[in-house]
Amino acid sequence: MDLLRFSAFWCGTILFSCFLFGQSEGTMLKIKRLCKFCDVQQTRCQGKGSCKVDCNITSICPNDSDVCVTIWRKKEDNVTFDTICHNPELRLHGLRLDDYNNSKCEMRERSGQGSLFYICSCSEDECNEHIFFNSNSPVVAVVLVSLVPLLVMAVFVITSFYFYRVYRQRRANSRRKKGAPLDSDAHAIMIDDEGSDSSSAHANNLNHNTELLPIALDALVGKGRFAEVYRAKLKQGSVSEEQGFETVAVKIFPYEEYASWKNEKDVFSDADLRHENVLHFLTAEERKVQRQYWIITAYHAKGNLQDFLTHHVISWHDLWLLGGSLAQGVAHLHSDHTSCGRNKIAIAHRDIKSSNILVKSDLNCCLCDFGLALRLDSSLSVDELANSGQVGTARYMAPEVLESRINLENIESFKQADVYSMALVLWELTSRCSAIGEVKEYEPPFGILREHPCVESMKDSVVRDRGRPDIPNSWTNHTGIQLICSSIQDCWDHDPEARLTAHCVSERFSEMEYLDKLSERSISEEKIPEEICVGDLK
Repeated sequence: MDLLRFSAFWCGTILFSCFLFGQSEGTMLKIKRLCKFCDVQQTRCQGKGSCKVDCNITSICPNDSDVCVTIWRKKEDNVTFDTICHNPELRLHGLRLDDYNNSKCEMRERSGQGSLFYICSCSEDECNEHIFFNSNSPVVAVVLVSLVPLLVMAVFVITSFYFYRVYRQRRANSRRKKGAPLDSDAHAIMIDDEGSDSSSAHANNLNHNTELLPIALDALVGKGRFAEVYRAKLKQGSVSEEQGFETVAVKIFPYEEYASWKNEKDVFSDADLRHENVLHFLTAEERKVQRQYWIITAYHAKGNLQDFLTHHVISWHDLWLLGGSLAQGVAHLHSDHTSCGRNKIAIAHRDIKSSNILVKSDLNCCLCDFGLALRLDSSLSVDELANSGQVGTARYMAPEVLESRINLENIESFKQADVYSMALVLWELTSRCSAIGEVKEYEPPFGILREHPCVESMKDSVVRDRGRPDIPNSWTNHTGIQLICSSIQDCWDHDPEARLTAHCVSERFSEMEYLDKLSERSISEEKIPEEICVGDLK
């Protein structure tokens, strides 16, 4: 019995102790929040980084749910702190606290308070003593986090595209060196062989161009019947900012000359036209704001052949280079297949003259101005060919063109007319070559006629009188000049059927290469005795 009483006593004691402990624990859990509690006072905190409030008073918050709050204000030069306890369920200065479940007091800017106003709240003792200003608000952080994947993806896409274009460019260069045909993508990356005096072809091909190129016109360098040609700057920043600006030529047609622009654009757009002796085409654009049509091509600083011959006397080697490259360019136009054997549509230029031929930096010619060119498609009917009309420049027109009696039944007739015009240009080249002896001032073919002779004047001279530019006997003293003069006469024969083809003329120039090397060797050999004689005199 005593044992039962003893056990009951200790059980009661333990239960009572637990009750008291529970009461004391409940009392401890309900201790009020401690916060810095100072009225509005001045501060040197400038609202950046972290600051410590200048408050020496710690207060026990009156309500169990109170949190610590700090307010920072700046009005003009007056900067203050305000540290208090506050029930987050109630509004403070018309604002509802929503960030008090933090151990740190992180400032957030609030508008509509009539001054620069920041407020923070937190739920640990005296946590409003140290406050932190964060320039990146949660909204900004969310925006940044959202944009990062998009930025990474954009960088990846741009990088992939860049390496893809580099790969296609190298592949195109490799194919061109091997003589393989270019595919459409490779053709869109056209790299010019010139160097400093010509444009790079980072500009898009016509079929790929969706936006007008950023071009600044520089200076007028040529003017024709249908268009004006400007030297211009093409900005390539989208490809490589280091490349900056590059020089291009811009041929500008007024709105009234749409037909000429379209014809030249269509001819240039043929991938098979590409050749080292044909002007390098970049793109064509319709400039609606300026009411103009543009053809954008490579730029060659030496200008056209007529201007070049006016200001330069050329050597035999120069004549061989210029004449041979001209013949190669015309032969490529007239050919019905490319150099690698792929079928192509032959093209008649129909306005070959020295001002429509450009001189490249390596003294090779390239044909330009295809506004009157005709694609010699076998599907063209006689009526369609007849509608092409009497076109070209009167001074360079073949006899059959002057008489409007070109044989429309045979598309070779258009090539034969080109060959006649080419012969006159070859005569111009020869007349300015130092190998002929005395070289006179530059004069165009049939120079005795006025500057721009009409068709009737040329018909009298070329058709009725069978006149041709003069070839003096002194020209034939040089073996190479003699061969060129023979080719010229064969090319301007009155009978179109008797004329050489451009391909044949090109082959003749190739066969003259040994004469060019022989000429170089003879020049060097002539110097040896001269040096010996000087030595003997000493």
